[in-house]
Amino acid sequence: MSDRAIIPPCLRTVLTVSLVFCHVGSLRAAPDAAPAAPKEAAKPQAKETAKPKPPQAATPAAKPSATPAPAKPASPGTPAMPPVDPLDDQAAAENADAETAAVAKPVGPDPVQIFGWREFILIQGVQEKLKAKLDTGALTCSIHAEEKELFERDGKKWVRFIVTDPSLEKPARTRIEAPLVRIARIKEPGAESETREVVRLSFQIGDRKLRGEFTLNNRRNMLAPVLIGRSIIKDLGWVDPSRTHLADQKLFR
Repeated sequence: MSDRAIIPPCLRTVLTVSLVFCHVGSLRAAPDAAPAAPKEAAKPQAKETAKPKPPQAATPAAKPSATPAPAKPASPGTPAMPPVDPLDDQAAAENADAETAAVAKPVGPDPVQIFGWREFILIQGVQEKLKAKLDTGALTCSIHAEEKELFERDGKKWVRFIVTDPSLEKPARTRIEAPLVRIARIKEPGAESETREVVRLSFQIGDRKLRGEFTLNNRRNMLAPVLIGRSIIKDLGWVDPSRTHLADQKLFR
């Protein structure tokens, strides 16, 4: 007995249609189901290396718009300053004088006049007496000088300056001239060195007439316009630190 005799006609129609749809579906799915063709192996590509950028030239700095003006030369009419004495160092001079004074000296039989720590001094060429401080702690002497001017006379250097007492309300002002001894470099302890003119002056304290070297200084902030140091005191006499104006009393010891 065959299959057709067993399967009813209606069912056979359904099966036939199902088989047709299955066949059509298999045909459509065939391309998708087919194994993919092997892809060619990717060739290794060379990595692109970034090319170095050429170095950029540095931008030149802007030039200053204003050029500093050159220093003005000294006026031709001013006489050249004499060389500075390198040995005039205040600290070194103090130490050298201290070593020399350490040697004991015998006291002579002659009487020695006693002066106070402040006396009046008369500078040659100046009519008014000036206050002078006798300071055994200072080595050199100095005097207040204003309007200093260097000039030459007979081939030698001189200094013209004004002597006055700035501590007075209406002081007398006297212009005098003195030969220049040297230019000293004064260096106080803990301060910068500065140059000062040194002149030799004749003066009188009481009846004593002496001559010595003075540095021309600005003593406007000092109590006395003249300072007498040990370079003069050693030839003048003794100083009583407790008294003043003893020169005219002529006290001796």
